[in-house]
Amino acid sequence: MNTRRDFLNVTVKGSAMAVATALLPRAASAFGASEMIGGNSMEQAVSNGSRGHYKPPFRFAIGGVPLGNEFAVVTDKDAYATIEAAWNAGVRYYDMAPWYGLGLAERRYGNFLHNKTRSEYVVSSKVGKLLKASKNAKNKEYFPFSPSPNDVVYDYTASGVRRSIEDSLQRLGIDSLDIAFVHDISSDNKYLPTPWQEQFEIARKGAFPELTRMREEGLIKGWGIGVNTPEPIMRLLEVADPDVCLLASQYSLIDHKNALDQVFPAARAKKVSFVIGSSLNAGFISGSPRYNYGKESYKIPPAFLEKRKRLREVASNHGVDLRTAALQFSAAPDVAAALVVGASSEQQILADYTSMQTKIPAEFWAELKTRNLIEQNAPVPA
Repeated sequence: MNTRRDFLNVTVKGSAMAVATALLPRAASAFGASEMIGGNSMEQAVSNGSRGHYKPPFRFAIGGVPLGNEFAVVTDKDAYATIEAAWNAGVRYYDMAPWYGLGLAERRYGNFLHNKTRSEYVVSSKVGKLLKASKNAKNKEYFPFSPSPNDVVYDYTASGVRRSIEDSLQRLGIDSLDIAFVHDISSDNKYLPTPWQEQFEIARKGAFPELTRMREEGLIKGWGIGVNTPEPIMRLLEVADPDVCLLASQYSLIDHKNALDQVFPAARAKKVSFVIGSSLNAGFISGSPRYNYGKESYKIPPAFLEKRKRLREVASNHGVDLRTAALQFSAAPDVAAALVVGASSEQQILADYTSMQTKIPAEFWAELKTRNLIEQNAPVPA
């Protein structure tokens, strides 16, 4: 009998290594003279670290949250137009998860990507949440705007990881993932069946070593965790050997001190890099009436509202678009391998893409530090 492991061994081992090309033209105004938004070649990326820690070769990615109908209904027509606009602009890194719309985002992206040459783009997805169709599914509790019939079963075991990746490949219609992130194994995930520390221990014994084996077998190029809080990342660095983690909701203009002082130094020591997500705090910096994610995201701390107001004042004084500044700020640290942005329309992804090439005066960043609106040790675009 063929097992799911056999299936993955057959279908994934032969996938070609992508050779990265520049995603955006050189943008010396936003980054140092040696930096490009597109990033280095795949060969350079995999040579980093003592064992060749993988990191994505493209420095700009589109994420799947909005196209999973997280915040509002996005029609299939608009979703496909958004993905096609991203592709036509040059975006070649796509980050998604089974969780996003309970399969909806993966199906939408896969419907487009499976017709493209697999070696030309990078895909990361998540493991730890298996989907199961059910007439009694609680799907509307999680994603009221998604038409998915699926329920979620948390499974951070070794077999659960294999099953999750196979399921994702089927929804995507492709033969391999580049990166697998263990998803939402953190204190902010209120849907976990037991405390996050217990689920982390299951992953430590199951998911983490299994993903390491899959990396050694060539089934994936790298793995890490994708979380909104720092504690799981710090613990992961002590007990496993990941490549790259998705750092969501932790490095933005609004909130970045702990990442700078605690998480980044620990990651550097282990040669681990980050895909930075939620650089706009789920749209808060650009004006959305929410801060990050969850059912109570509308409860915005007054201190954050005040800080956004002060950031807007400085941006206005220098003729700077605050959203553009926020994106470039989150991409600036040396440990930031890629920036992933969510978009629900052609206009949004093209605006974000363009922002990464926009000139921001050095005086703007200097004033932010003078006013203590960003940390003194925060890297800023050159």
